[in-house]
Formats: sequence, C-alpha cells, structure tokens
Amino acid sequence: MRASDADRERVAQVLHNALSEGRITVNELEERLSTVYAAKTLGELKPVTADLPSSSAMVEPAATRALGFPDQRIGGHPGSPVSIGVLSGAVRKGSWVLPPQHNSFAFWGGAEIDLRQARFADKNCTITAVAIMGGIQITVPDDINVDVTGIGLMGGFVLEDKSGAPPAPATAPTVKINGLAFWGGVVVYRKPARRTEPPQIEGA
Repeated sequence: MRASDADRERVAQVLHNALSEGRITVNELEERLSTVYAAKTLGELKPVTADLPSSSAMVEPAATRALGFPDQRIGGHPGSPVSIGVLSGAVRKGSWVLPPQHNSFAFWGGAEIDLRQARFADKNCTITAVAIMGGIQITVPDDINVDVTGIGLMGGFVLEDKSGAPPAPATAPTVKINGLAFWGGVVVYRKPARRTEPPQIEGA
C-alpha cells in the first residue's frame, strides 16, 4: 500500500521521540528520516522503527493533542540558535528542533524559517528576528500558538493567517516572535500543519 504524507510524519514522530528518550543518536535520526521521507510504501516504513519499542507509537500526536495530553513534539536536542543572511540567504526548515531562543538576522539578504515539520526544545520558545534592508519569512503551523510582537520602522513586521483555523490548544507549543524590521520586512505566515491526519475516534 502506498504511504501518505501523514504516514511518513507519524513514523518521523516516533523517531523524534526515540531521540528524546536517548534510544537513537542524532546521526541515526538523520539517516532514518532520509529513509522515511523517501519511502513510497508502508512496507518501506516498517523497518525504520522495527528496533524501537512499540510504546513510542501508542498514541498519535494529533490524538494526544486532542485529548489534552502533553504535546509529543516538545523535546529533543536543540538545533542552531542563529540564522544569518548578510548579502545572502539562510534557511531553517524540514525536520529540526527549535531551541528555546533562536536569533535571526538579515542585512541586505534574507532568512527563511519554517516550523511546519519542526520539534520544539521547550514548550515556550522565542524567535528574535531583525531585518535591516532585508527580509525574514517565518512559517508556523496552525497547530501551535504564536505571539508576534515585533516592531516595523520604515518597514513591516506582520502576521498573516492563511490557515483560517482556530487557536491551538493550551498544551501545544508556543512561539513568541519579536524583533525589528528597519527598511525591511519580517512576515510571519500561519499555515495549515502538515503533520498527521485528523485524529480518528476508535469505533466511530
């Protein structure tokens, strides 16, 4: 049977949980995630978690959040604390762990931060974005909470909600985005999450 994006994301979540529990290393995580995102069938996904306890996958992330339990995306080894684009560009996207504090700076350049497939080192994380004659684009999924408080000075520091979804539950990660846009722009896009299928109620 062909694997869906939701199937791949569920297996990726099991691997991230295994990393936070110390069952696999960061290098093993990267290797297995490469296999996961290249998989075309469910059969190709099964060996990736064959040596991990089934308890890691007992509750799907979406179902866990819907029931009000702690969010399974919180935890893991923090990724890079900075993204700098000076006369160039910087990108942070895909499977990575947002640290408690991430600083992004763009000067005559650009930076892109995408959190739709990210994990979060803490429940509350902060991104400080400073764009001077440059631009920073931050994409957040609609299943986390976001608080934008940056300042635009002869520039723009804005949140654009393209999801139409209600606020995320209180158990979801919260990302505060502050900073400054001077003769430049910082745009935060809230878009539909690309993680898992909606939770299914057993027996429904």
